[in-house]
Amino acid sequence: MKIQPKQLISIITPVHNSAKFIEETVRSVQSQSYALWEMIIIDDCSNDESVQIIKKLAREDKRIHLMQNSSNSGPAITRNRGIEAAKGDFITFLDGDDIWLPNFLEVSLKLCQQEGYEFVFASYKRKDEELNPLISDFIVPEKVSYKDVLRSCPISCLTAFIDIRRIGKFYMPVMNKRQDWGLWLAVLKHVDYAYGIKEPLAVYRMRKDSVSRSKLKLIPYVWKVYREVEGINIFRSSYLLIHWALNGFKKYYINR
Repeated sequence: MKIQPKQLISIITPVHNSAKFIEETVRSVQSQSYALWEMIIIDDCSNDESVQIIKKLAREDKRIHLMQNSSNSGPAITRNRGIEAAKGDFITFLDGDDIWLPNFLEVSLKLCQQEGYEFVFASYKRKDEELNPLISDFIVPEKVSYKDVLRSCPISCLTAFIDIRRIGKFYMPVMNKRQDWGLWLAVLKHVDYAYGIKEPLAVYRMRKDSVSRSKLKLIPYVWKVYREVEGINIFRSSYLLIHWALNGFKKYYINR
């Protein structure tokens, strides 16, 4: 049975020079089978046509709200501005180059409502910039705990779905990369599990310049999460880093 539109979902979308993709991203939100949402788009000083495109879309659809940073602030501060402004019962994230399949919001909300879950996330398709298949679909586990996510993070920013009505708002640590992972860890200190949806409900656009595909570049940020954000001692951090690296290699290079 289809969910009745009673609970507002806040969608946080940071944008920086996403003119090539942002309209397609917004259209994927507008195509959702669940219609009670607000899309908070925060532009982080784009120097392309992103703002003009977003303003046009916002004039056409009052559910879309544009915020603009006064100076280039990075993804953590930009997303945190959106979290602060969110008025919904639930919060979710969608970057300015990714896409949701039409039932993402409905399936995620229904699972939270029917099972009483505070935190869910979904599997997703992995495609290139032109949306051609690139790697096999990433299928998430049934559930993960705080300890699980320390070793490997299967929760993607484009499918995380959190009930802030029940557990309140959490914010991302201010760092250039892996700030979303820091947020998931913060939430998982307050709830036992995040629950996975096996069905792919989104499309992750794997851009050629994506740092998430270069594990060596991510190591300093992973180390910072372990040592500074989570306060884990150097020996356990080293152990966890090895697990993270092995799982990341498997995620992108073996399960293809």
